[in-house]
Amino acid sequence: MSNVLRKPITPATQPRSIAKLSAAAFRWSSLLLVATVWCSAALFGLYILAFYAAALYEGDMQRWNGVLPGLYVRDSVASTSGIGLHFATGGIILVLGSIQLIDKVRERFPALHRWIGRVYILSSLLAAIGGLVFIFLKGTIGGTVMNIGFGLYGVLMFVAAVETLRHALARQMEKHRAWALRLYALAIGSWLYRMDYGFWLMLTDGLGHTRQFSGAFDMVMVFFFYLPNLLVAEAFIRARRFTASPILRLSASVVLLLATVFLMVGTYYFTLYYWGPAIVNWVTGA
Repeated sequence: MSNVLRKPITPATQPRSIAKLSAAAFRWSSLLLVATVWCSAALFGLYILAFYAAALYEGDMQRWNGVLPGLYVRDSVASTSGIGLHFATGGIILVLGSIQLIDKVRERFPALHRWIGRVYILSSLLAAIGGLVFIFLKGTIGGTVMNIGFGLYGVLMFVAAVETLRHALARQMEKHRAWALRLYALAIGSWLYRMDYGFWLMLTDGLGHTRQFSGAFDMVMVFFFYLPNLLVAEAFIRARRFTASPILRLSASVVLLLATVFLMVGTYYFTLYYWGPAIVNWVTGA
């Protein structure tokens, strides 16, 4: 009787072919999304090094303001240090987080997974703290609404990092993996923020956007660059459960595929016009 109670009950009318199809669709759509995110995040990480880190190394941090006005202020060492810390550790998160998502690395090299995880968590905490310090000391260019949106983003990242570590130490692996995925969904927010703006500017010629980031579209974007990510992560987490229905798995697969297509197109566009040229110039010294 106890064995029967432990086994999930599957409706007799549920075709096995649909169950297998949903499981396969979810697995492959998940792998495709992870691979796309990893490649695109790596390119964005190189762009950060090529643009922000190179500007820091060359002592020309005024270039930061060409991307987002007000990032660098000569007389504000603390706020500049905060945003610099945010950029540096954010790049580390993008690369290491993708590695942490690979099941084979976690299963075959648990020690490596744990050490990368320590660096990943520390980087996440520092990225959150650095961004919050900048907001507290200087504030964002967009004013109160942007301060709230970006501040909430920093707080959520800090909480997700703490929860990921807490459940790992408690050996609650399912909760640990769920929080790690939420953390990664937040970590890629800065990368998607640029993609979203790129698409919007290209398709609408900047409708609702101002140079001071105070337009209607700007106000939406201060929340949109990370909240949808969390929704996708939640869909992924819930569909991974063994008892998830085929309909839920298929629905999650569609969401993951749509996200993958969006990222592929965005990665191509940004690599061609922004990330690629900056990386090439950095490598060649042009």
